[in-house]
Amino acid sequence: MRRLGGAAAVIAAAGRGTRFGAPVPKAFVPLSGRPMVEWSLAAYNGCAAIDDIVLVIPADCVELSCGIVQDGGYEKVREIIPGGAERPDSVRAGLEALRQASPEVVCVHDGARPLVDEATILRSIDAARRYGAAVTAVPAVDTIKQCDADGRIEATPPRCDLHHAQTPQTFRYDLLLDAYRRAEAEGLDVTDDASLVERIGHPVYVSKGHPDNFKVTTAEDLARAEWLLGRRTGHHATQIRVGTGYDVHALVEGESLILGGVSFDIGVGLRGHSDADVLFHAICDALLGAAALGDIGRHFPDSDPSLKGADSAELAARVVETLAEAGWRPVNVDATVICERPRLAPEIARIRHNIALALGMDEAAVSVKATTTEKLGFEGRGEGIAAQAVTLIAPK
Repeated sequence: MRRLGGAAAVIAAAGRGTRFGAPVPKAFVPLSGRPMVEWSLAAYNGCAAIDDIVLVIPADCVELSCGIVQDGGYEKVREIIPGGAERPDSVRAGLEALRQASPEVVCVHDGARPLVDEATILRSIDAARRYGAAVTAVPAVDTIKQCDADGRIEATPPRCDLHHAQTPQTFRYDLLLDAYRRAEAEGLDVTDDASLVERIGHPVYVSKGHPDNFKVTTAEDLARAEWLLGRRTGHHATQIRVGTGYDVHALVEGESLILGGVSFDIGVGLRGHSDADVLFHAICDALLGAAALGDIGRHFPDSDPSLKGADSAELAARVVETLAEAGWRPVNVDATVICERPRLAPEIARIRHNIALALGMDEAAVSVKATTTEKLGFEGRGEGIAAQAVTLIAPK
């Protein structure tokens, strides 16, 4: 039941995020398994003080947003509306959509600030009820230099007087709506909500923010947000995965010997349905295992005639594509070949290059070692070659 004098939120997520360089609007870039804007939705939907939410998104994302809201069970979302050409147009549209609800205060929040927490939201609401207008902010920790157009320092404002503004910016609803209407009537250039309220003569106060409540602007910001969300939820272990692989092929006459994509001539070769590259096979198993996607036999069965003599480097590249479809990417590979011969040391650099090329990785992330069994076991007797691999994968 909606309470008299309740609070509402306008989540502004209509920007395209051109600086971010993603193929989708920035608010819909995946972050820890969800579209980025969904983290803000979850925070406001779960805040006890919030009664209504208006989500403002790009016009071509309305259907997508409806699915997110429905699947996530965000029952406080009152409307999903397309935004305007600029952020102030979007905020104004969100405010107008709340006219019937007529909340006492309204929080305006950037959809690209996914780490806002309930305590920050509640502080801003309390400050707005007390003062009429409040901006979430954190004190400046670095010295700020004011410069002219040529980069010459003109002033060094006292750091104790400076704050970094965040969102939510929270106001009495009637005050902010009136400010936007007056700005339109008077042709005022609107920069942000607080500046607009200041320009019409109403004081704005600072509400304590949190350093984690930053705006995601670059890929580095996204990686930082991913890490912080993992720390907050305790799910860091699910953000990286480790896989192991082991494979053996017999050495027989009349077959070629290929290890890591490099051919060796020792008079015998490895028997198998494909090219029997035991090293690549172990790596493929490790990658698939890390993503819980089965093993190489499941994806490339020896009953498939099209795989007869297949290049295992190409199979490894297909494994990486399979991982990508599941949302994963390889981070590093550490592999060991176990055999008496051939001597791999002179070709290790070529092998690492071939593996890195097949997996789309930097060679610095690929380790290949070789060892013997001191003449013990089938490897020591020259009956076969074994390979082991350990891989690390992370979200793509």
